[in-house]
Amino acid sequence: MDKLIEQKKGLRRKHIPYIAGGVFVLTVAGWVLFGNHSATMRVSADDLTISEVQQAEFKDYVRLSGQVVPIQVVQLSPEEGGIVMECVAEEGAMVKKGDVIIRLRNSGLDLQILNAEAELAEKQNLLRNTQVAMQQDRLSNQLEQAQLATDTERKLRNFRQQERLYREKLVSRETYLQAEEDYRLAERKQGLVSQRLQQDSIYRSVQMDQMEDNLANMRTNVVLVRERKNKLEVRAPIDGELGLLDVELGQSVTSGQKIGQINDLSDYKIEAQVDEHYIDRVRAGLTASFVRGDATFTLAVRKVYPEVRQGKFRTDFVFRGSRPGNIRSGQTYYLNLELGQPEQAVLIPRGTFFQSTGGAWIFVLSKDGHTAHRRAIKVGRQNPQYYEVTEGLEPGERVVTSGYETFGQNERLEIK
Repeated sequence: MDKLIEQKKGLRRKHIPYIAGGVFVLTVAGWVLFGNHSATMRVSADDLTISEVQQAEFKDYVRLSGQVVPIQVVQLSPEEGGIVMECVAEEGAMVKKGDVIIRLRNSGLDLQILNAEAELAEKQNLLRNTQVAMQQDRLSNQLEQAQLATDTERKLRNFRQQERLYREKLVSRETYLQAEEDYRLAERKQGLVSQRLQQDSIYRSVQMDQMEDNLANMRTNVVLVRERKNKLEVRAPIDGELGLLDVELGQSVTSGQKIGQINDLSDYKIEAQVDEHYIDRVRAGLTASFVRGDATFTLAVRKVYPEVRQGKFRTDFVFRGSRPGNIRSGQTYYLNLELGQPEQAVLIPRGTFFQSTGGAWIFVLSKDGHTAHRRAIKVGRQNPQYYEVTEGLEPGERVVTSGYETFGQNERLEIK
């Protein structure tokens, strides 16, 4: 008969893996539900720049580096090409409008002048010969007209005699009719010749007018060619300083080639390069200022150039009011360009944290200052001193504005 074996109660070795698995699952669940997940990093307070969030007036301006240049620069270019024979003025000299700067020589232009003058003389001789011929023709026509008039009068007189004799029946009818026909023919010839002479007179008058016009045009052409020779002397177009004169004796220069410039020193302007971030906000008329010594000088945007090069665009400023007493071309001034009116806003000082976060978040200190937590923010406008915070911060809070390069992905800082 079989004997019944009772099972032993209690914990056995085969149950240990299941118990360990259960404990692990409960531990993970507890960490997920109740644990603190944020990665923490310990930092020294001496390595941080801590700034206070404040409610203050935000001045919307941008800091620029500008260079002083003449108010106007006129390019110096010869209207006629040639060989440089003489440099009358040197670079840096002060010149008056009309002063000769360089003299050129152009043999081809001299030949053009001779040809133009020879052609003008030929046309003048042709016009005189034509006038003489026309006068002779006019006299011949007048003589022919006089002869025809005389012949017509004779034929008329003969016709009337024959008419009287025919009525008295002293001549035949044929003789009378021939006399009448001769008179009528002479009369018609005189009328036709008069019409021809009138047409010839009109034609010759038009011809003379055309020749006179051609001759006047040639005279004008000769004058212009002679004036071109005068342009071989390159003169200053305005009063100012001769700059960048780049010619040598014997050098061949072409028409329109830039050989220098005249700097108008009657006034100055300031050229500055502005970051393309502000291209939609910078416009003519905006005010800028800079401090020189104990004085503040005011300027206005004169022109904004639309072309962007290497992330910047050019802007010209002109003075409003007084100018520095020792102003010179090439000097550098640091301008504050006002982009808008001052307004109340939530501000934090500028810092290198912006390079890591782009203004999307920042570390905010706890009230006791022992920890700092990462918080999302929204940055609006900025100037050389402050960022405008539109969301995420309240006045009185403290934030870390130094660089975040060593913080990695940590979301919590312990400050010691």
